[in-house]
Amino acid sequence: MRLHRLSITAFGPFGATQEVDFDALSSAGLFLLHGPTGAGKTSVLDAVCFALYGAVPGARQSPGASLRSDHAPADLPTEVQLELTVGGRRLEVTRSPAQPRPKKRGDGFTVEKAQSRLRGYDPERGWQALSKSHQEIGEELTQLIGMSRDQFCQVVLLPQGDFARFLRADAEARGKLLGRLFDTRRFAAVEDRLAELRRGAEAKVTAADERILALAQRTAQAAGPVGAEATPIVARPGEPGLAEAVLEWAAIARSTARERLDIAHAVVTAAEGRQRTARHALDAERERDRLQRRYEETRRRSAALEERRPEHDRCQERLERARTADRVAPALDLREEAERAHRRAADDLDRARAQLPPDLADAGPDQLTELERRFRQELGGLESARRAEARSAEIDEERDRLERESRADDATVRDADAWLAGWDTVHAGLRERIATAQEAATRAEQLAGLLAPARRRLDAARRREALAAEADTAREALAGARERALGAHETWLGLRERRLRDIAAELAAGLVEGAPCTVCGSAEHPAPATEGDGHVDRATEEAALTAHRRAEEARARAEQALGLVRERHAAAAAEARDAEPSSAAAAAAAAADAGTEPDPGPSVGELRDLVERLTTEHAGAHRLAAGTHAAREALDAAEREHLKRLELRQEAERRAAARTSRREVLDREQAVLRDELAVVRGESGSVAAYAERLTRRVALLADAAEAVRAEQEADRRRKEADGRLSDAAFRAGFDTPEAAAATLLDASAQRELQHRIDAWQAEAAAVAERRGERDAREAAEQDPAQPAAAQRGFEAAERLLRAASSARAAAEERCAELSRLSHEAADEVRRLGPVRQEYERIARLAGLAAGTSADNERKMRLEAYVLAARLEQVAAAATARLLQMSSGRYTLVHSDARTGGRRAGLGLHVVDAWTGSERDTATLSGGETFFASLALALGLADVVTEEAGGVRLDTLFIDEGFGSLDDQTLDEVLDVLDSLRERDRSVGIVSHVADLRRRIPVRLEVVKERQGSSVRHRLA
Repeated sequence: MRLHRLSITAFGPFGATQEVDFDALSSAGLFLLHGPTGAGKTSVLDAVCFALYGAVPGARQSPGASLRSDHAPADLPTEVQLELTVGGRRLEVTRSPAQPRPKKRGDGFTVEKAQSRLRGYDPERGWQALSKSHQEIGEELTQLIGMSRDQFCQVVLLPQGDFARFLRADAEARGKLLGRLFDTRRFAAVEDRLAELRRGAEAKVTAADERILALAQRTAQAAGPVGAEATPIVARPGEPGLAEAVLEWAAIARSTARERLDIAHAVVTAAEGRQRTARHALDAERERDRLQRRYEETRRRSAALEERRPEHDRCQERLERARTADRVAPALDLREEAERAHRRAADDLDRARAQLPPDLADAGPDQLTELERRFRQELGGLESARRAEARSAEIDEERDRLERESRADDATVRDADAWLAGWDTVHAGLRERIATAQEAATRAEQLAGLLAPARRRLDAARRREALAAEADTAREALAGARERALGAHETWLGLRERRLRDIAAELAAGLVEGAPCTVCGSAEHPAPATEGDGHVDRATEEAALTAHRRAEEARARAEQALGLVRERHAAAAAEARDAEPSSAAAAAAAAADAGTEPDPGPSVGELRDLVERLTTEHAGAHRLAAGTHAAREALDAAEREHLKRLELRQEAERRAAARTSRREVLDREQAVLRDELAVVRGESGSVAAYAERLTRRVALLADAAEAVRAEQEADRRRKEADGRLSDAAFRAGFDTPEAAAATLLDASAQRELQHRIDAWQAEAAAVAERRGERDAREAAEQDPAQPAAAQRGFEAAERLLRAASSARAAAEERCAELSRLSHEAADEVRRLGPVRQEYERIARLAGLAAGTSADNERKMRLEAYVLAARLEQVAAAATARLLQMSSGRYTLVHSDARTGGRRAGLGLHVVDAWTGSERDTATLSGGETFFASLALALGLADVVTEEAGGVRLDTLFIDEGFGSLDDQTLDEVLDVLDSLRERDRSVGIVSHVADLRRRIPVRLEVVKERQGSSVRHRLA
């Protein structure tokens, strides 16, 4: 991770915007961040931490503290912007804390929420927005950096005071710091999980033992007194041997219960024999007692029957007389019906005469009928008057209808006039809308014709840019090929020249004694030439020639490739400029001949803006053009509505003229009808009312005549019924009809008498039958029965049997329950075995991880064991630098030794090479403590970086502590820090020691001023 640029606005002591260029500061590898106390040196580091994690380091994140500068104006928002490279990506993160800002309307302030922005740099597209979410940005940066905020503040912003305390701290304090840096919570979670599993397994074992003890208690309750004979259980839940003791105790109780069950079976068998004997004796006594009581009851029923005989005879005689009188009953019914009919007719006649006028109260039926006929004739003469009255009503209804139609037509005319008043405006607006849509359609076609070429030019411009890069690459390749071809040619010429110089020696090497020379032809070779130093043979020359030819071929291919790329680039440039390819090729060739670059035409950005503008305009024009059809339909609908409104108004006017003439005709006809009806109605309100009066009179006369005739007919029928009744009574043997009526009985009374007669006769037959029973008569002659004594004997035997059966059932239930509980206990013991084994295994693991097990000799917890390994790595990494800082004197070592009763694992000692002794780090002096803690901090940074996944930390800050060093030690410490540049790191030292300004030329000065602090770069 490398920091490039930091921008701080209204943050901490900085009232305005301050820029920190880390690239310039890091160029020297080591730079100084200095300034007076309170100027804001640490605030620069706080701004870095806030930009990355949204919060300042924990020690300075006090509750209620505000990050906003008190020196900043109200309208300047607090903001921190950091540009960095991490994980191979160049990013820019901008953060603003929650802060008050002036209200846009009115006075006062409102709290603006915290904001975050993250951008990434793309070499082709520039800066691109990535996210505005706090959570997404935090997760992205944490994943790329690979460290939490605490780790970053401990590793990148090295706080020397913390490491000085770390050197002198005990094991517990070291464990807290290391646990926070290396995130060993998973190992502590393993310890907690193992402890939780142990508690769970222990709870399962205890619960199983408690269930077994509960079964033992239930077994003791089920065994009752039998359980007292067994040895009681004294083991507790969780103790070994509990299960075996419960099983042994249950077996003893079950055996004793079976012995008791056998005894109970024998007792029940004897009780059942005694109960059967008592049952037989009780049944015999009960039967003799029943027969004796039955014979006595028969005697009582016979005496009662003789007492009721006179009543039986009276009922029989009365029933016979009633059946004789039944022959007179039809005549009696006929007489009563005739009497009732006569009374009804007389009542109807009285009511009818009461409604007649007094002069007709005594009129006969013929007189009433004649008067009814005359009224009916008069009623028939009113038919023409009814038709006239109905016609008059129809005329009134028609006039009302005409009035309603007139009002409706008036409303129609008003609506049509109101609508037609705005017709010109609507018509003009619709035509303008159609014209606008047509113009938009024409514009859309024009833009569509421009858009396609613009898009082709944009694609060509993009190809032109890509081909320009390929052309640069091809030119570089051609230049390299030309250099290689020239070098190969010079090499070949040099080798060839050297071979020609030594050609005599090469020919002399082929001379044979006595053979002629191939050059001069002489057979003698007095002084043949010899090969000198650096002789070049034929094979070497030919190899150089081959290399030269290959280089020339490569150069030719590079020239051909460059020419092809230039042609494609010229074609793309021509298409981007919308020019002809031939003219573009000519322009490119002319520019090449002149040694200049051809006109590239518009840039990709310009063409992209042009395409976007044309696309936007085309889309807008297309949207407007799409409304052409709808506008035409709206115009057609409006014109149809216009014609419809005109027609409606004309039709309403025609109907109004017709109604006027119709009203005049109806008025004349209505006047004639009213004159006619005035003569007919008389005092009545209408013809119908007069006809209703006549109708009521006709009905009254008809009802009265009918009532007189009905009364006369009813009187005649009554007299005939009296004669028939007298004749029937005489034939039945009664002196008068009244005597026959007194003897009559209804059907229910006759049935009651018959039931009483039948009941007496049935009782008499039953008594006679029972008096003939022999066994009852014999039982009556014996001594009285004793069923109570037999009952008492039986009940005593029954009680003994129930007691024996209850005892046997209890014994059987006890045996069954004990057997069931024994099986449950055995099953529970079998299930307990694996649970107890699991508990023992987990308990051993949990004790080992927690440091309480005997197997853990050093009593070291799992988390402490892991931290001890990390501390050992840190000590080894720190020693490499501590040796250089202390001139080879001190070495940091990790110690597992226990101190007092505390657990071991996190001890840290220093070895003094001068004395050869190992001592505690708390014995170091102030300066020694500083460079030891600095070495420890650098070592810890290396280990944490590797732990975080090997994230490269290119920028580190060391905060304070250099004032405690002498000149020699300070030089050695600075040499160590300067050596970090070998790994391409830059180190920023935060200090106000004056001597460091002389030793470190590159500085960032924080100046404290009344209006807020500011920063100044000192780069030389």
